[in-house]
Amino acid sequence: MKKVLLLAACLGFQAVSAQETTEPESNWTRTGNITVLGSQSSFSNWQSGGSNNIALSGALNYDLNYKKDKWTWDNKFIASYGINKLKGQKQQKTDDRIEINSVAGLQATDRWSYSFFGNFKTQFDVGYDPKKPTNVISHFMSPAYLQFGPSMLWKKDDNLRVNISPAAARFIFVHKHFTDFGPSFGVEQGESMRFEFGASVNGYYKVQLMENFVVENILSLYSNYLDKPQNVDIDYQMNAVLKVNKYISTNLTFQALYDDNAFKGFQTRHTFGVGLNVLF
Repeated sequence: MKKVLLLAACLGFQAVSAQETTEPESNWTRTGNITVLGSQSSFSNWQSGGSNNIALSGALNYDLNYKKDKWTWDNKFIASYGINKLKGQKQQKTDDRIEINSVAGLQATDRWSYSFFGNFKTQFDVGYDPKKPTNVISHFMSPAYLQFGPSMLWKKDDNLRVNISPAAARFIFVHKHFTDFGPSFGVEQGESMRFEFGASVNGYYKVQLMENFVVENILSLYSNYLDKPQNVDIDYQMNAVLKVNKYISTNLTFQALYDDNAFKGFQTRHTFGVGLNVLF
C-alpha cells in the first residue's frame, strides 16, 4: 500500500472522472466527478533551501437525481481528504470533509415545489488544534451536523436551484470527551448534542463559462432563532474544472465558512491541481 501511495505522489497526478448517464426508460440521472492529486519534492544539498515533502489528496462529487411526473428527488454526495508530510514533522491534514444533501419535491407551479430537505456533514479523520498540535479537537462524527425540515424549492433545472426553509431543525453532535472542560462547537459543557431551530437557505448554481470550463457554486445559510439569529452561519464552496484537452485538466476548489460556534471569524481553504484526465 505504501508503494502505491508513494508512486502516486511521485507522479503528481490528477484523475478526473465526469460522466452523466440516463438508463433506458429510467427516471434516474447520475453525474460523478473524482479527483486525485499527488505531489512529491525532495532536496539534496540544495543551496536555495527546501524540505522533502509528500502530498496526496482525493475528492468525490456525485449527483443522483430522480424525476417522474411532478416528483423530483435531488441528491449530492461530497467527500474529500488530503494529507501533507514534511520531513521531520508529523503528517498533517490538508482537507477532510463528508457531506450529503438531499431534497425531495412535489411540483406546485412551473418552477416552485413543496419540498423536504436534509443535510449531513462530518469528517473522516482526527483534527488537531493549530495552536497546540498535540491537542485533539475533532474526529469522525465529532462534530457532526444534521439539518432537515419542510421547505419550498425553486428549480429552473438541475444546474440552478434554491431551497428555502423557514422551519429547519439542526443538531450538532460531539463526543462527550470534547465537552468535559468546556463547550465545543456550540455544544455546552458536559453535553454531547446541541439543538437549533431556525431558517435555512441552500443554493446551487452550475455554469459552463466556456466549452471546456465548468464552475459549480454551492451556498448554505442558516439562522438559529433560539440563539443570536443575526449571526448567520455561511458555507460557500466553488468547484471549477478546466479541461485543457482530452488528457489534461485543472481543478480549483475554494471554500469559505463562518460559524461563530466553532470560530469567531471566517475559515477559508483552497486546493488547486493540474494533471491527467481518466474517463471511466
